[in-house]
Amino acid sequence: MRGLNRDFGQRNNLLLGLIPIVALILLYLVLAGERNAVNPNDKILPLPGAMAEAMWALVFERDQLSGDYLFWSDTFASLRRLGLGLAISTLCALGVGLLLGVMPAIRATFGMLVTSIAVIPPIALLPILFIVFGLGETAKVALIVIGIAPFMVRDIAAHITALPREQIVKARTLGASTWQLLLRVALPQAMPRLIQALRLSLGPAWVFLISAEAIASDVGLGYRIFLVRRYLAMDVILPYVAWIALLAATIDVLLMLSSRRLFRWAHGSEH
Repeated sequence: MRGLNRDFGQRNNLLLGLIPIVALILLYLVLAGERNAVNPNDKILPLPGAMAEAMWALVFERDQLSGDYLFWSDTFASLRRLGLGLAISTLCALGVGLLLGVMPAIRATFGMLVTSIAVIPPIALLPILFIVFGLGETAKVALIVIGIAPFMVRDIAAHITALPREQIVKARTLGASTWQLLLRVALPQAMPRLIQALRLSLGPAWVFLISAEAIASDVGLGYRIFLVRRYLAMDVILPYVAWIALLAATIDVLLMLSSRRLFRWAHGSEH
């Protein structure tokens, strides 16, 4: 039981976190080596050399038809869609979440509606979005927003509702208006929670983005993965999946560092 209270420190935590990742990479290399020893043309578990060769053309050579570097075109297109979806969802969560959390009348009126929207599987709405918005960028961004905004709204609203009642009473006693309650009491305490909710929504946001790109798109990380799957091009699919994981991890770390830098008081107990 002594290990329950043990603090390994930031550096040791990083080293321990790398152990399973390195182990998985080594396991893959062993399995890929065995398969390629039996069948040098094996496409299921390509060796790193084959992946590097396949990615070289996508990263450093222009496509003959479009004239673009496909890897970077896919990356920028996906990040643009993801960024728009996250930005709109964050604004919705902040505005609607604060109103639901502070004002009981609005919470009673619209709380059930938000909950109902949140439990609808967003992928099921994808055909509707394509019919309403067409096959362009709007439908893809809308899927991300519908997929994560309700969760973020509910999380912010619940956090604001759970604030100590004494804070509201003291602010009212000092003559604070509703807008002052929103901006001076609720908003500062909602911001760290908003970043946490955004971090938790990153995974689902990527899922919705890849799903939309796979169904109707001509550029994007999800589009490229589903395009080459028909050729069993694992030498492209695996690097693309690894790149998506790296992008997601980078965004998550940036959000975490931003939260700790901007709202140190909310991380006072962390080392």
